[in-house]
Amino acid sequence: MFLSAAMLLFTVGAATWFLASSLGLKFDNLFTYIQENAINPSLQDRISFGEKTLIAGEISPAKKEGVEAIAAGSYEKAIANLTTAIKQNPNDPEALIFLNNARIGSAKSYTIVTSLPIGNNPNTSLEILRGIAQAQNEINASGGIKGVRLKVEIANDDDNPEISKQIATTLVKNSEILGVIGPTTSDATLAAGTVYTSGKLVAITPTSTSVKISNFSPYVFRTVPSDFIAARSLANYMVNKLQKKKAAVFFNSQSNYSQSLKSEFVSSVSLEGGQVSNEFDLSQANFSAARSVEQATNQGAEVLMLASNTETLDKALQVIQVHDKRLALLGGDDLYTFKTLEVGRQQAVGLIVAIPGVNYTSDFTIKARQLWGGDVGWRTALSYDATQALIAAIELNPTREGVQQALSSSNFSAIGASGAIRFLASGDRNAPVQLVKIATGNRSRTGYDFVPIP
Repeated sequence: MFLSAAMLLFTVGAATWFLASSLGLKFDNLFTYIQENAINPSLQDRISFGEKTLIAGEISPAKKEGVEAIAAGSYEKAIANLTTAIKQNPNDPEALIFLNNARIGSAKSYTIVTSLPIGNNPNTSLEILRGIAQAQNEINASGGIKGVRLKVEIANDDDNPEISKQIATTLVKNSEILGVIGPTTSDATLAAGTVYTSGKLVAITPTSTSVKISNFSPYVFRTVPSDFIAARSLANYMVNKLQKKKAAVFFNSQSNYSQSLKSEFVSSVSLEGGQVSNEFDLSQANFSAARSVEQATNQGAEVLMLASNTETLDKALQVIQVHDKRLALLGGDDLYTFKTLEVGRQQAVGLIVAIPGVNYTSDFTIKARQLWGGDVGWRTALSYDATQALIAAIELNPTREGVQQALSSSNFSAIGASGAIRFLASGDRNAPVQLVKIATGNRSRTGYDFVPIP
């Protein structure tokens, strides 16, 4: 028994020494090498170009067979099945991306990846995927980027900064990837952005608005306006249009986005001659919507500003429900969701939300309605813009360094959902915001809609 164990240890040791020698590594550096280069099975389950679906829920037989065909390398079969799946459900952007990838097969292509919170925010992820899928579909249908078609991989980061960093680490090691769209939240963008910077891989976020992202990195860009612009618009409307001077703010101290929007709003209200009388942290375990609204009202608040993020949206909706239409309501773009209409209903009528400005009469919007069978929102428009920016940069120079230089150039311009896409030296896009409010309507099928404020 002892001899067998000794022989086993000798065999393993010899094999390990041989592996280290063949890699040109010292024996004690081998474990580090394996750690850094081995494929993480759980991480691989989060990334797909079509060999597996990442969107949870029921999957049609046609889509399932299409995905299995891609995994098997049977691209013609995948094309047939995914074409059928899209006819059955034309509103599925994942299927359209997989179809376009299958059409490329093993031919030469340019690759970009999108990092999305699919696991914990599938609706937002689908909105963003529609913009990316529409841009990919258009460029590939027109022959590609100078004859080379665009492949899109999808990654699920669960809006977890640590997972976003792990995905970024995997992506920067793949030299075929020329750009990333995402992550979607400011916390994830700031975390993963350090990795993208070290790997010299461009990331364009369509939805991260924190002011900390301005000048954060020469490799991190965004197509969405920063919180500074949104906060100024809301504060100006509150003081000059609503003729209100005193506000209470609800925010999440654990969210970079929420903290950013809250701070910018407080400063903007002060500049407009108003005052923020109370700040309530939605992340507190003992937070009470009823108690907070009562306290704000007793201290003279005329406006409730909801700077919630995805994790605290339900608590913000509680605030809407208990305020009983006694006070004016303002909110950040995270409130621009179907859930706000569905849950807020009559209590949310009049809520004013600052979202990125999108021209809903544009050619993009008309084509989007035709492609998806209905209206699309600002997240779809700005993810379309992020994809168009990467396409234009790849066309100029299809290398990582070339993409970064193109986007950073003062002469860079691409055509997006609402006109030209240009980036400031800070990585920000010089773009306006649009104020919308909740009113009765039938477009969303809830009885309520977001409508633009002229």
